[in-house]
Amino acid sequence: MMHSWRAWAGRAVETLDDPGAEHGVVVASLRDLARVNRAFGAAAAAARRLDEFIRRAPALATLTLLDVGTGTGDIPRAVARRAERHGITLRLIGLERHPVAAREAARAGGLVVVLADGARMPFRSRSVDLVLCAKVLHHAPGEAGTRLLMEMDRVARLGVVVADIRRSALAAAGIWLASYPLRFHPATRRDGVISVLRGFTTAELRRACAAAGVTATVRRHLAYGLTAAWRPTGAAA
Repeated sequence: MMHSWRAWAGRAVETLDDPGAEHGVVVASLRDLARVNRAFGAAAAAARRLDEFIRRAPALATLTLLDVGTGTGDIPRAVARRAERHGITLRLIGLERHPVAAREAARAGGLVVVLADGARMPFRSRSVDLVLCAKVLHHAPGEAGTRLLMEMDRVARLGVVVADIRRSALAAAGIWLASYPLRFHPATRRDGVISVLRGFTTAELRRACAAAGVTATVRRHLAYGLTAAWRPTGAAA
């Protein structure tokens, strides 16, 4: 049964992957996703992994953080608030390939938004300090995911963090049920199930990183979160 559901998820198209999706549906989905990130700990998990690199910075340092597939920019803004409490200032850059999402992120403020594809980033090698990619990798299977990971490794100077979803039938059922009391848009409800079924096991995420030439430390988090973090290949010690 799980195999058949995964096959369906592999063929399905999520709202944010559909260039023809209605503007209002995209906006509703983006806002629901920001609520999911707060409620189920994605922002907190990403921030904890980024802390592994941020805490090595000298006091009162200013670092650049590039968020790939930023959505509304909710996660990098949360990370910046956390870093500020430790005396570190983060200059935020949000990269987004979906024009509606890019406009929403720019409207929310707090970061510079770049409209571009994560597989072909318009940044020089080692031109940003930290790179974050939250709940995007499962949208890029196979070679597309490998190219995305390689680009993140290329542009980062200090560290890279990938936050995604640990695949589970229980988690898929949970997001479906939780979507009703949380009053998610029907598109978010459907996309949430697809995303969970397209997620990774710990070993799969580790192998995906290895295929891109990086050795990542992969950790599991509450609410079926999964993160990978590494120092960029060839970066200075």
